[in-house]
Amino acid sequence: MAKQKSGEIIVGLDIGTTKICAIVGELTDSGIDIIGIGTHPSKGLRKGVVVNIEATVSSIRRAVEEAELMAGAEISHVYTGIAGGHIKGFNSQGIVAVKDKEVRDADIARVIDAAKAVAIPLDREVIHVLPQEFIIDDQGGIKEPLGMAGVRLEAKVHIVTGAVSSAQNIVKCANRTGLNVSDIVLQPLASAEAVLSEDEKELGVCLVDIGGGTTDIAIFSGGSIVHTAVIALGGNNLTSDIAIGLRTPAHEAERIKQKYGCALASMINKDETIEVPSVGGRQPRVLGRQILSEILEPRVEEIFQLVHREIQKCGYEDLLASGIVITGGSTLLAGMPELAEEVLGLPVRRGMPRGIGGLVDVVKSPMYATGVGLVVYGAKHMDRRMFRIREDGNVYKKVKGRMREWLEEIF
Repeated sequence: MAKQKSGEIIVGLDIGTTKICAIVGELTDSGIDIIGIGTHPSKGLRKGVVVNIEATVSSIRRAVEEAELMAGAEISHVYTGIAGGHIKGFNSQGIVAVKDKEVRDADIARVIDAAKAVAIPLDREVIHVLPQEFIIDDQGGIKEPLGMAGVRLEAKVHIVTGAVSSAQNIVKCANRTGLNVSDIVLQPLASAEAVLSEDEKELGVCLVDIGGGTTDIAIFSGGSIVHTAVIALGGNNLTSDIAIGLRTPAHEAERIKQKYGCALASMINKDETIEVPSVGGRQPRVLGRQILSEILEPRVEEIFQLVHREIQKCGYEDLLASGIVITGGSTLLAGMPELAEEVLGLPVRRGMPRGIGGLVDVVKSPMYATGVGLVVYGAKHMDRRMFRIREDGNVYKKVKGRMREWLEEIF
């Protein structure tokens, strides 16, 4: 949130391995409008984890200043994402007796507390407790049990844990730039808010968010999240492979990847060539573009093979009727969906942020999925006394807020 007169402001701060991105959204009567965006190269993270606080603070400050300038608002609160190899997700369940034979808010809170009462090492903390379904007296598949009659309430939840130090370092970096962190959100969960439809979540879908340092996986079935995982491979590994394979500096390898890269060698015309700068002041060389693709293809294939292994391991392979949605900056690489379909044997599409207004053309790219998703997540989870978010994403003020407005107009 931030100080602005016209509407409530929500800010998503995506602290990634390759870039820091601040996205400012404004709540309107018709939904969420994106009104500002700021990005800056990220220097202080490795594989999604902060390794240099000063460099990260500097990058956050630059990105937030740019977003403030575009939005014309002062940013004070942010929703930020967390990722990295330390993230672990598992399913749990709890059972409680229902008081007065009618499910109330207190009963729901108690059953979720019972479900998350599991032994967790001292160096780890719970980031999310995500309800999958509630069961009342053996009647399953209940999403909203409030007010229902019954004597026994059971909850199935997905618990996401992470390293205490990683979460603390993210908060510390934000605080050092004068920002308050409203919530820390698992990055694939945020990306899912931006790119997945409710129908896909209901039918079964696997979101694969390929960032610079990590590949994040979130599997949904029956409208709920059922599995999360993080693979410590990402776009930076592709850049590193190009730098070593073509003997070129890392920044040039990144440029070549973005401009000429293709994940499938069979899609490249054999006559196409690229100019590759050399290291140490040597003359640049002209190479076939197919050579570049032959370097990229095995690594991309490896990433999707690890994703496939993760899907098989959790046992949800046959439940993904909606297939796979790939998102994240690295998925802009040509041929990525085609190679994913070959390896995974399921339909694949690129996920773009959807269901938003404002600067749609600016953020309509897989690289902004997490940032936009953090804004959407923030809108759904902010103070529910003032706002009720309908499933279609529209925001309506409650009667109390309307009455306050009418009284202000009269007096």
